[in-house]
Amino acid sequence: MKQGEIWELYLNPTKGSEQSGKRPAVIISGNMLNKYLQVVIVCPLTTSIKNYKGNLILNPNEINGLDKTSEVLTFHVQSVSKTRLDKKIGKIALKDVELIKKTLNDILKF
Repeated sequence: MKQGEIWELYLNPTKGSEQSGKRPAVIISGNMLNKYLQVVIVCPLTTSIKNYKGNLILNPNEINGLDKTSEVLTFHVQSVSKTRLDKKIGKIALKDVELIKKTLNDILKF
């Protein structure tokens, strides 16, 4: 599991407004963490496009393996057990990972 890869993720059980169900998610944690820990940091994707400011929109292609246009829900970033990840779907470019990290940084500013 490497940074920038898109994996099928199972988020149930959840509470409140958390993203739920089976959905793709992009791994944003660094490869050192991904190699040695039993968790990864991900941002789930949704096909319900809202165009939230800063969120990356991914159009399906052979590289990312998506079936539908999807929005990366950066504000739903979370650490999940690797056991919640079922199979690798594809990957995104490093420039797209950097955009997600920039958006996350903007969210965390005071």
